[in-house]
Amino acid sequence: MAKKQKSFRPKARRPRGFRDRAGAEILAEQAMLRRITAVYASYGFAPLETPAFEYTDALGKFLPDVDRPNQGVFSLQDDDEQWMSLRYDLTAPLARHVAENYDGLPKPFRRYQVGTVWRNEKPGPGRFREFTQCDADTVGAPAPHADAEAIMMFADAIEAAGLSAEDVTIRVSSRKVMSGLLEAIGLDMGESGQSGTVLRAMDKYDRLGAEGVRLLLGEGRKDDSGDFTKGAGLSAGQSDAVLAFMEAASEDNAGALSAMRGVMGQSAIGAEGADELSAIAETLDALGYGARAKIDPSVVRGLDYYTGPVFEAEVTFPVTNEKGEEVVFGSVGSGGRYDDLVKRFKGTEVPAVGCSVGVSRLLTALAARGEAEAARGPVVVLALEAERMPVYHRMAADLRAQGIAAEVYLGGSGMRAQLKYADRRGASVVVIQGEDERAEGKVTVKDLDLGAKLSQTVESNEEWRAGQPAQVTVAEGEMVAAVKRALGR
Repeated sequence: MAKKQKSFRPKARRPRGFRDRAGAEILAEQAMLRRITAVYASYGFAPLETPAFEYTDALGKFLPDVDRPNQGVFSLQDDDEQWMSLRYDLTAPLARHVAENYDGLPKPFRRYQVGTVWRNEKPGPGRFREFTQCDADTVGAPAPHADAEAIMMFADAIEAAGLSAEDVTIRVSSRKVMSGLLEAIGLDMGESGQSGTVLRAMDKYDRLGAEGVRLLLGEGRKDDSGDFTKGAGLSAGQSDAVLAFMEAASEDNAGALSAMRGVMGQSAIGAEGADELSAIAETLDALGYGARAKIDPSVVRGLDYYTGPVFEAEVTFPVTNEKGEEVVFGSVGSGGRYDDLVKRFKGTEVPAVGCSVGVSRLLTALAARGEAEAARGPVVVLALEAERMPVYHRMAADLRAQGIAAEVYLGGSGMRAQLKYADRRGASVVVIQGEDERAEGKVTVKDLDLGAKLSQTVESNEEWRAGQPAQVTVAEGEMVAAVKRALGR
């Protein structure tokens, strides 16, 4: 007798670095994105959509020097043997779009975009291979006035997302002043070796402090685990100059710029960067944004990409991590000037500046402070008599006609299971019409939220049954009004 072969059953599992999302998380993100993009639109920016795939060579700096270009990006080969990759960010597709449609676009070109991006990188806690970006960029406008506008819009977008001006500090610096510092101490920004080590050391200033950075600028530093990180090999005088530059930040932007100029000495590129930052600060002060944005030379991220002013938004309130330790939350978005990106396609420099709000980071920050939006489910109309389904559907339709999300329970279970379903759906209110209510032409509106709160204070079943403050029975014609009152609470 032939042995029966087992049918193949794939294991239900997600690829590493990807996640399923549902319900409240998606609704909260959608609501936040609506508020942020409304700010972008109020500044005159128009929406743009670009494909998820781009030709891999359009991604520029993310192309590895290997036969299969899949380092950092997810790639496949088209039927014409051209490599395509899922977009790594939203800026490279913007540069391609501008170059491809340059003659027909208004200049400056102002667009915002919300979209999914993918990164073929090692996943970790809070680090995913697929996530959403929310960008706004101006292409064709030189510094510094477009940069000042980008910072103001960035600040407004973060506030619209739910963080007040007191919750966030926008730190502003410039690749040019960083080049001026390196020039002043005898290094070249274009040399990735020693200069890159200096910049990476400077980026650790907030975490390691002056002495930790001094070690990394010199011979190196041994951490608490005993691991040794080789330093940049600067002299004591060079290290002193770098630390003086890092410590130039102050509450007074003019004072910070003066200290930075002192360290940079006669560097022409440094002076140009300081002049641009001064003009940006002047505009921000004049329009009431000066308290939210400050000149801070410790912003050193992304300097291989940016060509001028850079900025990032940092949450000021502490949060508690998984170990119960109080830590600084960190950045929730960033931006800056990148005048060389379109040049890759056009051959000529096209100035550009933009910002990107970290929606997932903002949602996490609000949740860490206990301010996450509680997305509620629809009103659920219980289905207690099968032959009355058209009536129940009419009730739900009447609610929807008044702008209230509503559904009829369709699972075929009893009342207890239906109430449990409504609770799992996050419903605030259920509508009940059983045999007794039907006979009297009435419905019962039950406020699940209020019931849950009151159940914590009522001391006995008798007291609860006597009051029933969380449900009311009304005439069928008053159902919508009763539901609105319950939702209003």
